[in-house]
Amino acid sequence: MTDLFPWDLDWPNHPWLGIGLQMVAALVLGLIASRIAFRVADRAFGDRYLLGHVIRRAHPPTQLVLPLVGAGIVLGMAEDTLPGMHLLRRLDLVLIIAALTFALARVIDGTADWSLRRYRLDVADNLAARQAHTRTRVLSRTLIFLTLLIGLSAALMTFPAVRKIGVSLLASAGVAGLVAGLAAKSVLGNLTAGLQIALTQPIRIDDVLVVQGEWGRVEEITATYVVLAIWDKRRLIIPLQWFIENPFANWTHTTSQIIGTVFVWVDFSTPLEPLRAELTRILKDAKEWDGQVSVLQVTDWNTSAVQLRALCSAPDSGRSWDLCCKVREGLLSYLQREHPDSLPRLRIADTPTAAPAPPAPSAKAVTSPTP
Repeated sequence: MTDLFPWDLDWPNHPWLGIGLQMVAALVLGLIASRIAFRVADRAFGDRYLLGHVIRRAHPPTQLVLPLVGAGIVLGMAEDTLPGMHLLRRLDLVLIIAALTFALARVIDGTADWSLRRYRLDVADNLAARQAHTRTRVLSRTLIFLTLLIGLSAALMTFPAVRKIGVSLLASAGVAGLVAGLAAKSVLGNLTAGLQIALTQPIRIDDVLVVQGEWGRVEEITATYVVLAIWDKRRLIIPLQWFIENPFANWTHTTSQIIGTVFVWVDFSTPLEPLRAELTRILKDAKEWDGQVSVLQVTDWNTSAVQLRALCSAPDSGRSWDLCCKVREGLLSYLQREHPDSLPRLRIADTPTAAPAPPAPSAKAVTSPTP
């Protein structure tokens, strides 16, 4: 500490005093210039235009760039022989790289948000919106990840020790490449899977999936994993690579419309036409029905009951579930009220038995005829 800041020197005439004052002035002037530039740009563009939206997003890290550049200019003009000068220059460079990296990441994120403003997910037919959200989110987060990775690499390469390690690794490129490939297999695999999903879109934001028996809606797609919001408020985290290597059910891949199924077991004596009319009445009164499909069919029977299947269509999976519950409850109430004997019941048939034979006459009762 005494080597960097020796207290027995004549500080009023020491070079560090002038450099320190110049750095403070550069930092203050840089902050003032950043604030003025931001105010001018914000008033000129606001949040209605892409450039104004991006400027607002990137303002927190970019307001440090001008002060750090000014401090770097002051340090660059100072004498190399001053103690700690190389360390301060390297620290300033690292901070500039970090500020630019985070600014670029926020620019990418702001551009993605702006491009998705006109694509709403809270509409009935949101296929185009889900496609746009999926493609934009996955690509933007992949670019942000690569930007942060490149920024970190650039910051580390400012240190001579790291550069020496890089040279030594290049000398053994075969072994280093093998080790790095094995170590980064899962990360690179998920990144590649993310690009495949963004381009081919087997899943999209707000898609309804059935994954390993769990029913849920795609809530978020990051650069490495997917967040599936389960119907009971749980969250299922799935790596992106899993969707490339395993089969799964996507209920909204081409359209959000879906046909719900309700199975009802009834007695053989159940009249079908009144039950069909009741199904039509239930669907017409239900706001979840889209008016497309209304079918009641006999699909199976066994020795004790008949299986009926009711089909009803809805605009999306959430309303389809509610519609199926209404149909199930409505048919059950109708059968209980109008045809209580049509509910499944166990029949036990009485087997007819042969009439008992008359008793044979005894020997004492037999009399011989009189002569």
